[in-house]
Amino acid sequence: MVSYDFDHMSKSQSGTHFLHTAWKSVRVEMANGGLNMTTAMQIEIENLKCGGCEKSILKGLNALSDICDVEVDREHQLVRFTGSPSIRDVVADKLRSMGYPEKGTLKGLDAGLANAKSFVSCAIGRVS
Repeated sequence: MVSYDFDHMSKSQSGTHFLHTAWKSVRVEMANGGLNMTTAMQIEIENLKCGGCEKSILKGLNALSDICDVEVDREHQLVRFTGSPSIRDVVADKLRSMGYPEKGTLKGLDAGLANAKSFVSCAIGRVS
């Protein structure tokens, strides 16, 4: 397995602030007589508010068969997962359909609709 981390920091009068972490891990495994490459990925999302949102995201993404190791980081508004590199767009689409689009991908009315969807997903997560 190969992995690397980068932390980007900024300094101001009030101290040091965390800006962004780029995190990537690649695994190459033998599967069914061939090589299977999986990559640890993350998507920075919008509208992640509480534990109900987190539960909905975990449930929705765990239903996808091609990813594993799903984690939700509320503090940094990140979703981390492992899968083949080609699955990233599928995960981003699933998150968007639940009301948690990738940061900066929606504007105006589309962003408002995604926010409304996230309230519904959040409520479902709190009930289940």
